[in-house]
Amino acid sequence: MSPTYAIGDVQGCEHALAMLVERVRREGDEDAFFVFVGDLVNRGPQSLASLRHMKSLGERGAVVLGNHDLHLLAAAHHIRTPHRLDTLDDILAAPDRDELLDWLRRQPLALLRDGHLFIHAGVLPQWSVQQTLALAHEVQQALSGPDWVAFLRDMYGNMPDQWDDKLTGHDRLRCIVNALTRMRFCDAGGRMEFKTKEAAGAGVAPAGFMPWFDVPGRKTAHTTIVCGHWSTLGLVLRPDLIALDTGCVWGGKLSAIRLHDRALFQVDCARYQEPG
Repeated sequence: MSPTYAIGDVQGCEHALAMLVERVRREGDEDAFFVFVGDLVNRGPQSLASLRHMKSLGERGAVVLGNHDLHLLAAAHHIRTPHRLDTLDDILAAPDRDELLDWLRRQPLALLRDGHLFIHAGVLPQWSVQQTLALAHEVQQALSGPDWVAFLRDMYGNMPDQWDDKLTGHDRLRCIVNALTRMRFCDAGGRMEFKTKEAAGAGVAPAGFMPWFDVPGRKTAHTTIVCGHWSTLGLVLRPDLIALDTGCVWGGKLSAIRLHDRALFQVDCARYQEPG
């Protein structure tokens, strides 16, 4: 099987992505398979080029969707007002806009490869690996179906903030999306917390909460999860966790991990946004 490389949040930093891919190929891994852990676009200056690059990989790559990718889909249909820091205009004005957005909306929120579970943000403690994949597939079906724009209209909101297998409809899908693309902290029962400012690191959990990956008894604890989303957490390499958001868009690094031996590849990034 081709060596698999996991790549952290690109966020429209195509120059860094091109350098990182070239570095991997210089290592001799011409047949490398790349998995991107979400937030493919936004905040960096080359969102359109980044999206085209990832789509062009075809069978040599895969992505999971992050919150910025869902924001792009919502902004394209005037469901979300663009943020002043957004850098999505080049995609929205591109001649291949519809083709790119159609490809993007059909991508998963979770995938399993080489014994690793890939997601963007977090996994609730009640979910097993197989349940995580099944629930992510429910969202993918909604995004791929004929009523996908209606789904986007009901996707936003912080409630319900705790999983229940009896959830149905938009509440069920919203809870899944929030866990997989937004969550950083939850409590021992899996109740999610979204108020803590984005700059908070793992060591400053709000009272009663903890980083999702530190919840005792988490059902996915025996499978290595690969994620991004949390730039202030930085690079984390544990037996059960590979966290890869190393703040590329903030002037940090873009990181890739070769899964079979955990070899680390990084390139320096220009600062396109000011932290905070």
